[in-house]
Amino acid sequence: MTVRSGLLAAAGLCAGLCAGSAFSPAFAALPSSNPFAAPSTLPYQAPRFDRIKDGDYRPALDEGIRQHLAEIAAIAGNKAAPTFENTIAAMERAGRLLDRVGNVFFAVVQANTNPALDKIQTDFAPRLAAHEDAIKLDPRLFARIKALHDRQATLKLDPEARQLLKIVYRDFVHAGANLSESDKTRLKAINRRMATLETSFQQKLVAAAKAAALVVDNRSELAGLPEAEIAAAAEAGKARGLKGKFVIPLQNTTQQPLLTSLANRATREKLYRLSWTRAEKGDGNDTRAIIRQLAVLRADKAKLLGYPNYASYVLYDQMAQTPQAVKAFIGRLVPATAAKAAEEARLIQQAIDREPKRFDLKPWDWQRYAERVRKDRYDLDEEQLRPYFELNRVLKDGVLHAATRLYGITFKQRTDLPVYHPDMTVYEVFDHDGRALGLVYFDLFKRDNKTGGAWMSNFVGQSRLLGTRPVVYNVANFTKPAPGQPALISFDDVTTLFHEFGHALHGLFANQIYPSLSGTNVARDFVEFPSQFNEHWALYPEVLRNYAVHNKTGAVIPPALVDRLKKSQTWGQGYALGELLAASELDLQWHMLPAGTPAQDVDRFEAKALADTHTDFANVPPRYRSSYFLHIWANGYASAYYAYQWTVMLDTSAYDWFTRHGGLTRANGQRFRDLILSKGHTLDYAPMFRAFYGRDPDIRPMLEHRGLVPPGK
Repeated sequence: MTVRSGLLAAAGLCAGLCAGSAFSPAFAALPSSNPFAAPSTLPYQAPRFDRIKDGDYRPALDEGIRQHLAEIAAIAGNKAAPTFENTIAAMERAGRLLDRVGNVFFAVVQANTNPALDKIQTDFAPRLAAHEDAIKLDPRLFARIKALHDRQATLKLDPEARQLLKIVYRDFVHAGANLSESDKTRLKAINRRMATLETSFQQKLVAAAKAAALVVDNRSELAGLPEAEIAAAAEAGKARGLKGKFVIPLQNTTQQPLLTSLANRATREKLYRLSWTRAEKGDGNDTRAIIRQLAVLRADKAKLLGYPNYASYVLYDQMAQTPQAVKAFIGRLVPATAAKAAEEARLIQQAIDREPKRFDLKPWDWQRYAERVRKDRYDLDEEQLRPYFELNRVLKDGVLHAATRLYGITFKQRTDLPVYHPDMTVYEVFDHDGRALGLVYFDLFKRDNKTGGAWMSNFVGQSRLLGTRPVVYNVANFTKPAPGQPALISFDDVTTLFHEFGHALHGLFANQIYPSLSGTNVARDFVEFPSQFNEHWALYPEVLRNYAVHNKTGAVIPPALVDRLKKSQTWGQGYALGELLAASELDLQWHMLPAGTPAQDVDRFEAKALADTHTDFANVPPRYRSSYFLHIWANGYASAYYAYQWTVMLDTSAYDWFTRHGGLTRANGQRFRDLILSKGHTLDYAPMFRAFYGRDPDIRPMLEHRGLVPPGK
């Protein structure tokens, strides 16, 4: 569950304006018929998906790069002495065409791609990387920025402008502005190569996941699946031209949701192994050669810029700041997690031992028998819950209702605005005083041409300088029901909806002057804080009663079932946290490799990294293996996957504050909006959090929330 803000983050390539070589040597002016030539005339400058064709992107990207470089050249070459207005603010105004087309293109290529779009992405990845370098490594431009930074105390800037100047200067230095010309040339080559490899990784992974889908000939092999899932598998088979066969597509994580329901152990093992080896087939979609190259290139880049490893390079502006702080944080969680996972495994094996045919627990058995233990211990069956979680009702009467109760905002569905896929829905959002706030798009169903996972980003970012209001989108990968069937989802899926809408709120409540500081343009170990905090409302009594209604009978979910669901929440946390800590350590170990380390054997490195950090929990595989770890190899989370757990510490501390101050109230929601959700990056993160919480974050609420320590001890 990621958030992608900014042009390149939206591309899933890297943070900021990533990817690219210089622009093409000759351009025809972008014709006015191109839908990106001018800001959209739709409300909020929403994208003209009714007019946008695949052929519109390339010329618009070309012209956007050319215009942006011309604008930057004019700023850098300005004969007037540098001022905040003619340099920093001017840079914020530049690149509008490139933003317009980039925000839309990278949204679509992630969620609804095709070979033509993949080719454009491949071509523009190194070009956009070079474009960013052309800006960040321009000595004339940096001289102007440095001159302002050196005399910032005399400039009489407001707090937001001071923050922007500080961040711009820091980012230029971090990007290599102080390097020699020869080192800049080397850095540019590294950046171009990295961008190409990151794009290739993402495209290979989409293809690998599609190719590795489980194809079943006989319905009996799917015993245990709900009828709706079997019907969806049959529809997926038809869609692939496999008449009479059943297809179960892979989701992006190691564990697959349907392993809980599948009764046939051989089918479970087959599905699990397809997931585990999806990108390790030795074919054209094998990602391991890319990983070996990226790890070396990133280490080389870090050394060139004066850092001992890539993790140190990345973490310099995060809340954690250093790899050592991250390792210490993870280390505090590993012993309790290992103990809880071992206890869960013991109870699961006991459940297996009661089977007519006993066998030893394996990873493909865990979820099914963990659910059986949960059912036995808490009298709770996941299939009891699904009828109460109909997707549209969860969205409207749960996610949006909670936002109304907390923040006073209201929603109106817009059927007149064009979308890039017919499955999408659009809502206009109004503030508590009736003022129009922005738009939010939802694209929630799985497709073969969609990247796995769930995420949020902007089609249009908020900025008072530019006069733009937020147009945000949430993407997920829920199973689309067969025609005429309701979309019944799991409680994990419910949580995903609340999570991604937490990101959307962060974007919708943005209230910044400058686009670079707006909304979700914050550190990786802060950006997941609003989204994970929003998950807490999924089980809040008032909210739950409003959306958890049986899809056939209309009955509200019974209190006894709710009580069992809540009590069961700490069951399985050893596994849940174990797979996340293992993935976090994999990420960190890859990116703590120093320059000069030989290219690694991916599988051997992975096994050693997990063993060395004691995160090789028995039968608890990492949430992502290296070979399909999209977050770190193509989505801007390199060295920062730990952020999901770091921000659990933040969100549980914040929710602890809410529970001590009356829970879900408008006053509490307004305070959270005023001090967190509306601030963007106008403040540093630690002071921002302290302003809300009253002190630094506390790991205790996180440990209690996970059931790793008893409450109140």
